[in-house]
Amino acid sequence: MDKSSINNYFHSLFTIKDEVVEKITRTFTSFELKANDILLNQNVISTKTYFLEKGYVRSYILNEDNEEITTNIYSAPCFVNDFLSFFRQQPTKEIYQTVTDCVFWETGLENVQDNFHNVPEFREFSRLLFVLNYYNIHDRLIEMASQKALTRYSNLMKKDPDIFQHVPLKIIASYLGIKDSSLSRIRREINK
Repeated sequence: MDKSSINNYFHSLFTIKDEVVEKITRTFTSFELKANDILLNQNVISTKTYFLEKGYVRSYILNEDNEEITTNIYSAPCFVNDFLSFFRQQPTKEIYQTVTDCVFWETGLENVQDNFHNVPEFREFSRLLFVLNYYNIHDRLIEMASQKALTRYSNLMKKDPDIFQHVPLKIIASYLGIKDSSLSRIRREINK
């Protein structure tokens, strides 16, 4: 199988030798899921980590009214996982579901731990990945607390314009913390 996508992802974050990347990704295996399939369900322990090569995935929770609230939207290429569940081996709090047909690469905790202990570059990559994930979550938290819906929508348009071609507006509205009708109004205002 062609691992160029996952290998290129490692190279995109920092300088690393090809043979080191090949060593890190040697146990990764490819699989595909159709749109709306569950990648990782709530209240299970994550035993794999996933690299999303192609497609869109969302994570969501059910609120007290049993409504789906989208907590994140992942667009390829990126790693997708409940990292707390994966590393601490505790049940997940979110559901991870494909939004489009997706191509993934997966590997288990044992391989990740082996890479941590034996490949210094992997430790550096992982540190950088955790910092980037923390930054994205922190930035989103501040954005949700300080910006109006129109600003959040505009920022998403700039950051990932393709998302609107692949992800249903209902999911995008939930991710932005607004109702579908509010998103429709915002889109009408922008298109005037």
